[in-house]
Amino acid sequence: MKENKKIGCVVVAAGRGARAGFEYNKVFHRLDGKAVISETLSALEESGLIDEIALVLSEQDIQEYEKIKLSDGACGLIRGIALGGNTRQESVYSGLCALSNDTDIVLIHDGARPYVTREIIENVISDAMEFGSGVISTKVIDTIKRVDESGFAIETPVRDTLRAVQTPQAFSYSEIMKAHKYAKETGYNATDDAALYEYLFGRVKLTEAKSAMANKKLTLKSDFEENAPHFLFRTGTGYDVHRLVEDRKLILCGEEIPYEKGLLGHSDADVALHALMDAMLGACALGDIGKLFPDSDMSYKDISSMLLLDRANKKILESGFTLSNVDITIVCQRPKLSPYIPKMRENIASVLSIPVDRVSVKATTTEKLGFEGEGLGISAQAVANVIQKI
Repeated sequence: MKENKKIGCVVVAAGRGARAGFEYNKVFHRLDGKAVISETLSALEESGLIDEIALVLSEQDIQEYEKIKLSDGACGLIRGIALGGNTRQESVYSGLCALSNDTDIVLIHDGARPYVTREIIENVISDAMEFGSGVISTKVIDTIKRVDESGFAIETPVRDTLRAVQTPQAFSYSEIMKAHKYAKETGYNATDDAALYEYLFGRVKLTEAKSAMANKKLTLKSDFEENAPHFLFRTGTGYDVHRLVEDRKLILCGEEIPYEKGLLGHSDADVALHALMDAMLGACALGDIGKLFPDSDMSYKDISSMLLLDRANKKILESGFTLSNVDITIVCQRPKLSPYIPKMRENIASVLSIPVDRVSVKATTTEKLGFEGEGLGISAQAVANVIQKI
């Protein structure tokens, strides 16, 4: 989807916590033991779609953030910390200047929106690539009135034409930089970056979100308590076996392994990925690969299981789940697989769009016992953990 484009992100976190009743920056407040800003950065990093992040903080908050990195873990995508300005507009511009000059698309996101999903990130990037802008928005549910200075309603806009705008807001990096510079030159102040883009370039593409609550901004004290989304963690297991035969390639975790035999199956018979897909689908109660990719369908004849893994992953994302980590154990006597495991992990991480340190692949023997030990076949077991927002 990224099409070799460099994707940057400005995370704006230079505000305070006055409306939430805090005496400190609200992004440092802890939810389930982890700071809001850490959750936000993790959501962006785990999407696998962003190359670097510029974090915008006020000077007085930098030391506190350094402490939080020690307790919560540092985000590996942060290119640098930019100092916030007197207004949000100045803070965003500071963050834009901190990104690499060769950035193609930039997302601008509030540090107090920790529940942003991969789907939202992917959709705004896609629109920005096509239209120059992609701004997440939701339909307005309430009837809106425009009032005069005395508080009397003078107009009722058509609700179907109204949208509430959130972040992330994605833009062509060069264009949003021009918009910010033009606003500085002309003294124009806007409430968000979409308005700046509109001011110079005209139309802004709004990307519709499924739910306003899913990407809620934490602003009031209640947002940090009963109204904050909760998460359900689910685990699935998978197991598969394939027979070793002559005149077949041996494919494991998308990697071709030099060997005199290969695995027999309708597809490429990648037993490890088949076990993994069953674990992923099982964690989400979405059936198994036999249901999703039946061997009676000739379109799957000799197909790469890497392609099937990509389709299975998209299915769980569409169902509201996010993959956390996976663990695969391959059982065979021969060949020796340890030299190929690093590449296997990279293959899986690339397709699933998760960091490689969340992909575990192990190989073991049965001390020459059973069909694996006799070299008749290879089996694989897998565990997959997913997260669901509830």
